[in-house]
Amino acid sequence: MSKADKLTINQAELVNEWMTVLPTTLQPTDQARVWADEADPQALRVHIMAAGHTGYTIDFKVTYVDDREVKVELTDVQQGTTHIDETSGIVQTLVDDYIRHIHECAQALQRVTHA
Repeated sequence: MSKADKLTINQAELVNEWMTVLPTTLQPTDQARVWADEADPQALRVHIMAAGHTGYTIDFKVTYVDDREVKVELTDVQQGTTHIDETSGIVQTLVDDYIRHIHECAQALQRVTHA
């Protein structure tokens, strides 16, 4: 990330912005939690609880490549308390959908990240 493209917003404020905007990009019945990645000041952690009876929870690491673009990495998928294979068709569809919503959130937040 070049100096000109570096985030100017502090991580705590960024987490608050994500907590406000991310739910608006998800289905109304999905729930999400966002917190700072303590090991990386350019990254956030996102935990999404899928709506319905599936019991899926999906975790992502969201890293700002620059002040406008994020890289999203899947870190864990669970069903209830069991870690599951994230390569199954149903889970992969959910993961792809949530990655798209995370990118939508990042785009909406360019008003604060790209100052």
